[in-house]
Amino acid sequence: MPDRPQPDTSPPHTPPDTPLALELLVHGVAGAAPGELLGDPRTVRVTGDSTAAVFRRTEDADAEAHPERYAGRPVPEAYCWSRLTSGNGARALWLLLLPFMVANLAHWARPATPAADPAPRAVRTYGVLVRILALSLTVLLIAAACEVALDLLAWQCAGSGTCAGARFRSSLGFLAPGGGWWAQPGRRLALGALVPTALTGLLWYLSNRTWSAYESQPPPAGSADPDTASDPVPALGRPGFWYGRRLVARLRAAHTAAGLLTVAVAVSVPTARHDRRGGAPVLAALGTLTQVLLAAGAVAVASVVCRRGRTEARPDHRLDRAAVTLLPGAALALLAAVLVHACWSRPGWTATGRLPGDLAFGGLMLGQGLCVLALAAVARHLYRRAPDPATALYGLGGPAVAMLGCALGGVMSGGVAQRVADWMDGGATPGTPGAPLPGPPVLLSWQAAVLPPLLLVLALIAGWFAVTGARARGRLAAAVAAEYPGETPDLARSRRIAGARTAAALTDSAPWFVAAVSGITLVLGAGALAGAWFSGKVPGEAARGTVPLLETAARAAQDAGSWLIGLGIAAFIAWGRRAYRDPAARRTIGILWDVGTFWPRAAHPFAPPCYAERAVPDLTWRMAGWTGRTGGRLVISGHSQGSVLAAAAVWQLPPPARRRVALLTYGSPLGRLYGRWFPAYFGPGPLTALHGEVDCWRNLWRATDPIGGPALPGARPDVDRGPLADPLAYGRSARHPLPAPILGHSDYQADPAFAAERDALLARLDTAARASEPCPAVAGGVPGPRDAVSKERAAPAAPEDPPGTAG
Repeated sequence: MPDRPQPDTSPPHTPPDTPLALELLVHGVAGAAPGELLGDPRTVRVTGDSTAAVFRRTEDADAEAHPERYAGRPVPEAYCWSRLTSGNGARALWLLLLPFMVANLAHWARPATPAADPAPRAVRTYGVLVRILALSLTVLLIAAACEVALDLLAWQCAGSGTCAGARFRSSLGFLAPGGGWWAQPGRRLALGALVPTALTGLLWYLSNRTWSAYESQPPPAGSADPDTASDPVPALGRPGFWYGRRLVARLRAAHTAAGLLTVAVAVSVPTARHDRRGGAPVLAALGTLTQVLLAAGAVAVASVVCRRGRTEARPDHRLDRAAVTLLPGAALALLAAVLVHACWSRPGWTATGRLPGDLAFGGLMLGQGLCVLALAAVARHLYRRAPDPATALYGLGGPAVAMLGCALGGVMSGGVAQRVADWMDGGATPGTPGAPLPGPPVLLSWQAAVLPPLLLVLALIAGWFAVTGARARGRLAAAVAAEYPGETPDLARSRRIAGARTAAALTDSAPWFVAAVSGITLVLGAGALAGAWFSGKVPGEAARGTVPLLETAARAAQDAGSWLIGLGIAAFIAWGRRAYRDPAARRTIGILWDVGTFWPRAAHPFAPPCYAERAVPDLTWRMAGWTGRTGGRLVISGHSQGSVLAAAAVWQLPPPARRRVALLTYGSPLGRLYGRWFPAYFGPGPLTALHGEVDCWRNLWRATDPIGGPALPGARPDVDRGPLADPLAYGRSARHPLPAPILGHSDYQADPAFAAERDALLARLDTAARASEPCPAVAGGVPGPRDAVSKERAAPAAPEDPPGTAG
């Protein structure tokens, strides 16, 4: 495979009597090599770079110069984008950003609004609540790092001669009492603050590193302009939708400042408290001044986060220089001042107990819970304005996803603190009598204790799904053989086919599983918060002296939860190390991000970058440029996640290019997953509008596919063809002498329906282009006459939100 793209030697226009046809293949989440997509190991890169590029077979590199060679067949080319999510070893660091990614998804999962009344205030409120929730996750992560580095290590362990001597005599003995200049508590806190400060810098670096590569890809000239468009433009068709440069820069500055201010607060609170009690008026006054400045910085961060959201009407090339530069710079300067103040000599200061982390973590947990409940109220209000039974959880999908993000953040951050405390305590349990250290805040122990009952309930729910699935498989197996006329029934074969269909149908139950996880997490989290605040003890100690069964259960849950969190953290670290060293493991992580990072970073700037902000402009530029230069016909053929990219790119096309493009999707989650979870962008209204905009669209799906399904409500036959037969043959025959496999989500191109639909789309696209009329319906892959049943024009899409009201 050549490393350099080949020069484009095609003529500016293809002769009108021999229109060239192009098939642009877009792979799905698993990725594929160009040779695998094109069926030929000899490929050449025609445009793009080492991250994402368009490839052709070597023999097709100059197809535009010889259109006569391709009479009756399209020129295949493939867009390969998998390296956008699974590249070098730094991708392993993205595992740290999983809660941020989930919180960012909640922004896009809001319910749709009616076209006549888009409710901009409610949409803005929804966006503000998600951004506040995302900010709390950043503060939670940095607070957890402060708990480990400042409280457990610098305050408790270094302040205890036994812990420091046993664990750190060789390397950190200078922090122990009597160890020298750094032995004073304030100086130890200042030194420990370097760890969460470095973590904040790492998050800023990861976000800034991908900012210009992902968020700064402009759409091609001629895209729909809201100032001149005759009809309202769907959200994904707005020129600024895939251009989040300004918003990500502003949010990155705010979250970076929030992280630095969190570190400053963790150092300033114990220092100022000692100064007020120790009779040092000058130091106390300086401490009060720094805390006032910290409060002012928190207000500034909140105002930047809440002030405005996305502007999608057009690409916004401006940057908020004051916020991007001054806010994190001022926070860093204030942190430096706090550290200098903490390092001032205080000879009589000794470290006892633990830092005030109970109030901090409890306040964060309470605030997140209230924010999720407020988000649910707003989401329900929006859903009632345009109810759609197909929407996940009747409009509460966004709040449920936000709750999962908070739960992941709590488990990951609290789990690290629990493991470090257990490690330093040796054989003792943190927070129990006789333990050498006070340990982390008791709330973290309560959070660990609710993990076993949560997993038990989830196991029961999974068992219920398994039982109902087994019953459904038995019912389906009785009717499978009848779908293959002339075949002799085979019970084992029928059960395998029915099992594949039943397993695929479980995808439709996923919203209720997510609802169960989120609801149980909310209830158990509230119980943990109440138990920690009212008892002030770890669960085992709080239950001591009560009913013996309760006492045993509380202690068992506390111990089991601590071990489960420890095993999870260990597996997490091992997976990250393996992903850093092993490209295959890194590719697996990349597949996870393929699903979770399709959406722009609208709520959390430290989430993994949105690959679609590079891939969608790539595809749009390729389609618009090729059709404009050659005047040829183009079918963009997308599988799985590639179909979502293809549809988003078609939405971005200028109208002249869109009239020469057909859309072929297969194994597509557009309606089944994206339409249910993200109804404001892929619901029935936007997808029906896309059907009205693109000249030709066909969608193939199978009942055995756990991801793909009908694209439009009711599986409209003018777009959806399915369910396709899978397997293609029930038993052995002269035509199929070996057992045919159950393909499920893969190998759609092996089905005869694929080639038939592609050829029919090209034929009808050519007819429609010559006659300047919409593409008629195509049934069964056979081109129909020009006066066949025509596709109805969709109702107008929802009007564009004014700047700042896109959430």
